[in-house]
Amino acid sequence: MDALQARERLRRRYLFPRDVEVQPDREGYAGPETSTPVEKKEKPLPRLNIHSGFWILASIAVTYYVDFFQAVKENFHTNSWFLFGGALLLVSLSIAFYCIVYLEWYCGIEDYDIKYPTLIPITTATFIVAGICFNVALWHVWSFFTPLLLFTQFMGVVMLISLLG
Repeated sequence: MDALQARERLRRRYLFPRDVEVQPDREGYAGPETSTPVEKKEKPLPRLNIHSGFWILASIAVTYYVDFFQAVKENFHTNSWFLFGGALLLVSLSIAFYCIVYLEWYCGIEDYDIKYPTLIPITTATFIVAGICFNVALWHVWSFFTPLLLFTQFMGVVMLISLLG
């Protein structure tokens, strides 16, 4: 019997924190369903860190050194891929603003992805297709560097938005 009691003590020692007092059931076993969870408050991460600063600075450098806005301005009306990608990006951003501004802020629905489960996949799909259209539209300008440059711009914008809120 001493070996069984020692095994039970070991099991209890590793299942529960030391400061939690657990009442055993009628057989003497205190299962994990009777324990109280220990919650730790995590310190929130700072908004500006090395990772976000790197992407923002890389996006600024790409914009400056490859004349990004000049290339976009020259190809805006000459390429239908660019216009189609812009329309899809507008659809994607409209759905995102609908979710964030109207559903979450105005209506107070915090779990809009549960109530409207198709909104997030539609937004993601339109954004990915818009990115492909932008790559095709600007491929003749930067060739194999186009996906890298557009991804750097995308990450810079995402990190800049994350600084705002």
